[in-house]
Amino acid sequence: MSATSVHLIRHGEVDNPHHVVYADLPGYGLSRLGRAQAAATAAHLAELTVRRVISSPLLRARQTATAIAQPHGLDIELDGALGEWALSLRWAGVRWSDLESVLPGELAAYLDNPTDLSFAAESLADCGARVAAVARAAATSVADGDVVIVGHQDPIHAAHIDLTGNTPEKYHAAKPTHGAVITLQPGAGRWRQHSSGGDSVRQWPVESRPGGSDHDHHDRAAPGGRCDRNHHQRLFPPFEPRRRHH
Repeated sequence: MSATSVHLIRHGEVDNPHHVVYADLPGYGLSRLGRAQAAATAAHLAELTVRRVISSPLLRARQTATAIAQPHGLDIELDGALGEWALSLRWAGVRWSDLESVLPGELAAYLDNPTDLSFAAESLADCGARVAAVARAAATSVADGDVVIVGHQDPIHAAHIDLTGNTPEKYHAAKPTHGAVITLQPGAGRWRQHSSGGDSVRQWPVESRPGGSDHDHHDRAAPGGRCDRNHHQRLFPPFEPRRRHH
């Protein structure tokens, strides 16, 4: 007994006008672009037979998960193990522009080697393992159909590595963007990237507009809340939705 596919999904872009590390702070729901990304992700999965949608309890993830669950008539399930990486909690509430002065060297260390951070309360491997454990348990809880897991950038990326055993050459460059869908086929050993119906990783493209700041760099590179400015980005037409397996 196992799901056909498990989809690891990062929440949509967050409304963060003061450019702070939001981590696990209350509030911080989706921006206008984030809502569009959630809708595009929901459309991508709408024709599949989704059995469960499991989400981080944080608002941005719940909102994304709710958009995905609605076409299937499902209620979302919350699991605290899908929450943010504990590293980001250390930075919570700090403006990105102040992070270097408040905690000197920490962002640079993360960008250099996120797998070896003595100041992090949780290792990246442990973060990935807890999210991967939720995915494995969910995959065996259904006899067929698909399972959706909605969480946060580093936890989802680390779980992807844990489940497949495929470590990217450049960790940060391979991380999922807002609303990205990583589709995996469960197995007894290493899970496989989805091999049919298109790419196994769907990123919703965004375009930086003139006058953009360095928020795009933080979005790709740093955990727990990025410098999101929805007026600097627009959503391209969404990919064609995945077709239900027959």
